[in-house]
Amino acid sequence: MDYIHIKDMEFYGYHGVLLEETKLGQRFRVTLSIATDLEHAGKTDELTNTVSYAEVYELCKEVVEGKPYKLIEAVAEKIATVVSETYPSAVKGVRVEIIKPDPPIPGHYREVSVEITRGVFA
Repeated sequence: MDYIHIKDMEFYGYHGVLLEETKLGQRFRVTLSIATDLEHAGKTDELTNTVSYAEVYELCKEVVEGKPYKLIEAVAEKIATVVSETYPSAVKGVRVEIIKPDPPIPGHYREVSVEITRGVFA
């Protein structure tokens, strides 16, 4: 299995349960890994034979900066679904991590995140 990784994409969104999260918004970081077969793309050197990470970036941006969700779990699920549905024949699996670097909760921590994996990911 081959992989495409896009790490630490940063977007601004309005996801959360707390009122200040939905009114003020906050930064979100997204790390995405796509399980796919890159052999044909490697041999042909043609973008049409792979998953465009520029397009995937835009898909992630549309989800995170679009409709607000209460849970980052829902944001991760939506990204996994959109990427898989956009490239149904190429994407064998998707791993999505959504990171909230500055959630409005008391305590000392670097960040909070969720990570989901959908499909085949060896």
